[in-house]
This record gives sequence, structure tokens and C-alpha cells, in this order.
Amino acid sequence: MSQALTISQRDVPEGINLKLNVHPVIERLLLSRGVKNDAECSLELSSLLDPQLMLNIDAAVHLLSHSLQQDERVLVIGDFDADGATSTALLILCLRAFGFTNLDYLVPNRFEFGYGLTPEIVELAKLRQPALIITVDNGIASFEGVRKAKSLGIKVLITDHHLPAQTLPDADCILNPNQADCAFPSKSLAGVGVVYYLLLALRSQLRESNWFEGSDRQEPNMLQFLDLVALGTVADVVPLDANNRCLVKHGLASIRAGRARPGIMAILAVANKDCRTLQSADLGFVLGPRLNAAGRLDDMSLGIECLMSSSQQDALELARQLNDLNQDRKSIEESMQADALVILQELDEDVQSQAGICLYNEHWHSGVVGILASRLKDRFHKPCIIFAASAENDHEIKGSARSIPGLHIRDLLDRIASRHPDLLSRFGGHAMAAGLSLARADFERFHLEFIEELESTLDDSMLKRVLLTDGALPADCLNLDFAELLVSAGPWGQHFPEPLFCGSFECVQQRTLANKHLKLLLRPEGASELIDAIAFNVDEALLSVQFTQLELAYRLQLNEYRGQRSAQLVIEYFISC
Repeated sequence: MSQALTISQRDVPEGINLKLNVHPVIERLLLSRGVKNDAECSLELSSLLDPQLMLNIDAAVHLLSHSLQQDERVLVIGDFDADGATSTALLILCLRAFGFTNLDYLVPNRFEFGYGLTPEIVELAKLRQPALIITVDNGIASFEGVRKAKSLGIKVLITDHHLPAQTLPDADCILNPNQADCAFPSKSLAGVGVVYYLLLALRSQLRESNWFEGSDRQEPNMLQFLDLVALGTVADVVPLDANNRCLVKHGLASIRAGRARPGIMAILAVANKDCRTLQSADLGFVLGPRLNAAGRLDDMSLGIECLMSSSQQDALELARQLNDLNQDRKSIEESMQADALVILQELDEDVQSQAGICLYNEHWHSGVVGILASRLKDRFHKPCIIFAASAENDHEIKGSARSIPGLHIRDLLDRIASRHPDLLSRFGGHAMAAGLSLARADFERFHLEFIEELESTLDDSMLKRVLLTDGALPADCLNLDFAELLVSAGPWGQHFPEPLFCGSFECVQQRTLANKHLKLLLRPEGASELIDAIAFNVDEALLSVQFTQLELAYRLQLNEYRGQRSAQLVIEYFISC
């Protein structure tokens, strides 16, 4: 089922001169990723988009300002992933700093209530007697939940970034850069980014009305909250356009300087990660999974409390619990992946050759299906949907979808739902990831519709696995100084990928680590200096090969070991050996 790999080099547009005092290789990397001007390169905070560009921002600020002045009870309804956790923590912490005293939050347990502002969650919220509900990272599809809240006399402010349907819930106000007629240029804000912009606008209004002076309260510096914004943005894998890169850059700077809140520092400590060398990828692969583990296996309130903790000791204890949950998640994921690979191997050739993968197993964990879908999508380069039994409804199954470049998976589900209104009970998401629910009895029917839609949408080129590289890196760049330049040119991430280079090397030494990694000492072609390299989780067949000449696709990264910093190649692909 796996696809052959095609190596291709990124195009560099001609006719654009950034006029920056940067290394020519760095300039080429930035140009190839769509950087068009100096501001998109420097990423100064002054270049952040204006909150006033967001549709309904004044109405949202008015709702919050009124609640503050009247001391209304405000209830935040979060989501059970890292974006939802950081959004909830950001909103609670910042509103407290503004002077809100009557605040609370509620995160639906995914196994009891499912996603979003459902009528059942509103019933639970009613017990806390809120005057205003604010959704974060959810709500744009919560028609019934909003209707229920309004019937109880509860105001609703939706903040979300997921793609809306043609009609919207009847909330008092909706903030979402992806809704129609919203002129906010960055459609890629994560949920935590939407919340941050709401808070920026609210602070401005409170400043203009002399709220902080009148209440003898110090106006908070919004820079202190960018650690949460950076974490939620990268962990939610939204495209890093210039605006998101600016948010992430300055959030990372705060963490590296040791100014992050105790919860983030505690998670890093438990993961044995030095904050001073933190990269944007670490937000997604070190911090994000530990937060997400709480929502996947237990209750995301654990992650939110860790992020909001003001005590280093309490934060460390919560971080240890998150780490334990993440270890459990890894074990469950490995077992599910092994099951899935066996199922795929036993399928007949016609099914194996289909344009997508769609699997259901009643024993799989519904909190981990998204990770399994992502793993299989990466392995086979096919759109993938994985289903597990629903904990709330014995007759329903829940799926998580992951897509490949060029296929908008949420729109694909929308087309299926439009043709078969009775098939999907719920769905929503983004271009590359989505969630859905349907009746257990309808799985085979959905499977057929999914494959049929894929076959009419995809072309052969989309199913070809293409490895985009940045070409050859000059031998005089294979050093610590240039590795540090690469770090400073970031942050790198989704739609702004970390540079990947190709090159030929002589293998001088090699050894195996932990029976699955390869540690190499290489000499670049035409050079005399040696450089360390490592390949993680190598195919077992390669572990016994004695290498002489290698053609590699690699990343140049910083390596810190026992206080010593050096350049190191991280091998992504053995092109030939």
C-alpha cells in the first residue's frame, strides 16, 4: 500500500529582493516559503494584525465589558485538546488580570458529552448559573446548544476558528476569522489566537475607559500570555502564516528566557527539556502530546489546571500526572497501530489499492483514533479515517480524519453530508483534519461513500508521495554558526516547514543506539570536516548495513549534550546507500 517517494526541490520565486542583511541561503529559504517583505521576515510585534479587522470584535468586547462592570458570572466552555486547554487557561488568567472575579470554566469530558457546546453541557453549565457562556475553540457548529442556552436566558459568545457552515448558531456574538464577511486577513488563527485577539481588543477598551486607573489595578502586559498562544498555535498544527509566526516567535522567546508560567516550565522539566534550547517543533512534539493526553484518556481539566497553576510545586505534580497519561497513550497507540496494520495486510488487493483508508474497531480507544489516523496517513500517504465506539451512545461510532496535501477533508465530508443528510450525525474540522460521528450500522455505507468521493476528487499526482527539499547545502554551512542562523530564521512549522536539505556523504563511523537508532559520523562530499548525524527509528533492515557512501535528506539542527552545543544532521530519508 505504501507509495514510492519522489524527490523534488522547492521553487524560489524570482524578482523579489528582501534587501535583508541575512545569509544568502537563509534568504533563499525564506523566499521559497512565501516571505514577501521585510516585516514577514523580522516578525516584530508591531506587525501583528489589528484586532479591529475581526468581524464582531466590538460587540464581543461590549459583552465582556458589560459582564465585568456588572460582575456577572462568566463560564468558559473549552475543548479537550491542547488548543482548547491553552485557550481556556489564557481566557481565565487574562480576565482575572483585568479584574473579573466571577469566573469559571467547564470542559466537556469527551467520553460522556462529546465535543462542543451540546445541550447536555448547557444543562450541566446551568447548575453554575452563568450570565454569559464563552466558548473557546468550539461552538461554531453548536446550534442546539446555543438554542438551549438562550432558552435559559444565558448569553453566548462563541470564539472559534473551525470552518463554519452556511448558517450560524444564534449566539449573541460570534468571533471566527473564517466566517463570511470577516476581513481579518489571517484565516489560520488557532482557537487560542482568536481568544488572544479578543483580549487585546478588550484591554484597549478598558484602557480607553480608564478602567485600570479607576480600579487601582495594574494594566497587564499581554506579552506575558504569549507562551500559551505559541503552545496552542503550534500544537493545533495550524498554518504558520506571518501573523501566527509572529505570535509563536515571541511566545517562544518568553519560554526560552524562563519567563513562561510554572505549568509550561514543569512539563518541560518532566520531559527533561531545557527551555533555553526550545524550538517550535518541541511545542508540538514535547508539550502538546502531554497536554493532549489528558483530554484523550481522562479529563482535560488536569491540563488546564497545570497551565493555570501559580505554584511551581503544584504544577510539577500535575505535569507528572500528564506525563504518566502520555505514557499510557503511547502504549494504547502502539497496540492500535499494530491492530490496524494487521487488518490492512489482510484486506484483499482491491481494497488495499483504494484511494483512502477507513477502519473501525470496537475495541479501539476513541481518544486515540486521531493519532492512529495521522500515523497511517503518513505511512501510506492516503486520506485516512479511523473510527471507534462512542462512549455516550452504544449505537454510534466516532471517527477522526486526516488528509493529504490538496484534499480538503472537511469539505469532502460536507459533500457526503449534502448528498446523504441522514448519514453523518455530526462533523466539522479543517482542511487537513476533521471529526465525525455516524450510526454504527452505517459504517460500511459511509466507507463506500468516502472511497467514491475520494476517487472522484483525487488525481494520481495527489497520491504520489513527494519529498520537497531545499536542495544542497554548501559544505561551509554544515556547522554550528549556520545551525544557529536556521533557528533564528524560524519559527518553522506547518506551511512554513523546517529546511530539509539533500547531500552526499562518506560514512566514517556508525553505531546502533537502543536497537532502533543510527548514530553516524559523516564527511560531506568535497569537504574535510566531519559532522555527526543521527537517524531515529530506522527500518530494521538498515540497521545491519555497513554504509560507505550515502545520499541523504536531512535537517541541520543544534545538538546540546552535557553543556556542549554542536551541529548535527537529523536524517529524514536514506535516498540511496
